[in-house]
Amino acid sequence: MQQRSTHQSRRQSPGGARVFADDAGRLWNASHATGTVDAAVVFTCISDSRQTARAIAVPVGFALTDAGDDVLRSWLREAPRMGLLT
Repeated sequence: MQQRSTHQSRRQSPGGARVFADDAGRLWNASHATGTVDAAVVFTCISDSRQTARAIAVPVGFALTDAGDDVLRSWLREAPRMGLLT
């Protein structure tokens, strides 16, 4: 029998990804993920896989295309690192 998941899945919004450089020159991907009542920007480092993915909450109606690189760099500095839940 197939079990159903009880958590809400996140989906990528169309056109919701940007690439930018951080203060150290590393390239990061910023993706906008939305749920039914919440949203987040998820950061993953493209140029250095040793960097931990990070995420920060944003309003559901937020459009990633409206955020400049300076805003994304600021959010990256503030965003907590993502890890496994144990």
